[in-house]
Amino acid sequence: MPETITSRDAARFPIVASCTLLGLYLFFKIFSQEYINLLLSMYFFVLGILALSHTISPMMNRFFPANFPNKQYQLLFTQGSGESKEEIVNYEFDTKDLVCLALSSVVGVWYLLRKHWIANNLFGLAFSLNGVELLHLNNVSTGCILLGGLFIYDVFWVFGTNVMVTVAKSFEAPIKLVFPQDLLEKGLDADNFAMLGLGDIVIPGIFIALLLRFDISLKKNTHTYFYTSFVAYIFGLGLTIFIMHIFKHAQPALLYLVPACIGFPLLVALAKGEVTEMFRFWLSGSAHASGSCLMPEFQCSLFHAAALSWSLQARRAQLVRAAMNPLLKSCLTHQDLPTSPRCLARRPAWLIPCSRNCPVPADAGSRALVPCSHCRWGPLSVSLAR
Repeated sequence: MPETITSRDAARFPIVASCTLLGLYLFFKIFSQEYINLLLSMYFFVLGILALSHTISPMMNRFFPANFPNKQYQLLFTQGSGESKEEIVNYEFDTKDLVCLALSSVVGVWYLLRKHWIANNLFGLAFSLNGVELLHLNNVSTGCILLGGLFIYDVFWVFGTNVMVTVAKSFEAPIKLVFPQDLLEKGLDADNFAMLGLGDIVIPGIFIALLLRFDISLKKNTHTYFYTSFVAYIFGLGLTIFIMHIFKHAQPALLYLVPACIGFPLLVALAKGEVTEMFRFWLSGSAHASGSCLMPEFQCSLFHAAALSWSLQARRAQLVRAAMNPLLKSCLTHQDLPTSPRCLARRPAWLIPCSRNCPVPADAGSRALVPCSHCRWGPLSVSLAR
């Protein structure tokens, strides 16, 4: 299941990353680098095989013939017995997945024995693709917080200290893509590499993926923001390589990628007059994206008749409970809230407070109600159900 990054997670991320980076640096200074890398190699050997197998599986399915004997398997681990039995692992796979796993294992053994840069890059790309697939940003503001925080993190640890460069050079694991600078001279045996951390791929990647979802939500059959941010990423990466070549010094890639990936789409949004829509866009959860109204037609009408009479100042939860609680109690329960486009189509845009007085924008032209991070079913679920 994809993991959604909230604004709180985004604010914490640079701090957690800094602590992890500094911990690795101290580990390499205190303990033997050989034993640490041996342990990490075994760990990433297993993870890399699984990630690469998952990545190539859709592509490999095209090469299997129609009459391929594909059998289904299930790996099930349970704990306890009888009514107290609890599933620990329940994984279903088939023969095609086993073939992909075998091919990935060949790459894994190649990496484990030779540490070849091609095997490293195959695992690194697999990790990156899985990271973009499994991590989602809930809105553009969260993406800006995450990218902005990691911008400072990257600049500080590269220019302010030698920690980042030391860890990157000492860490023999596929957490970076390496590009041989002496490929023309030594061919596949090249040993002089430039490096690009996977974080410089995954973090901008999940932001670009969010803009692609925003493009789709506009229903204009264009991917303007996706293509703009993708070109911006290529531009920022090219600029990083150019500066690194000129100054002969390691460069924090996010120093150039963050302004490009945020600035270019923002300029396009300003030109098209869609800045408000961009920052209002919210990656809804399944409860908000289902498209089914949770209230009967009559109750929904009563709700909107009451809601449209509210002023902006009276939208606080305390005032709503005091002034309109008798009416709303008769037609609302904890989970009876309008969370579908059908409900939103009957009212204009307004701001509604959640149970903790967080103003959450809900636009009549949007595809789904913008959820509040404090309220699972919608901004009014706790405030009005009392």
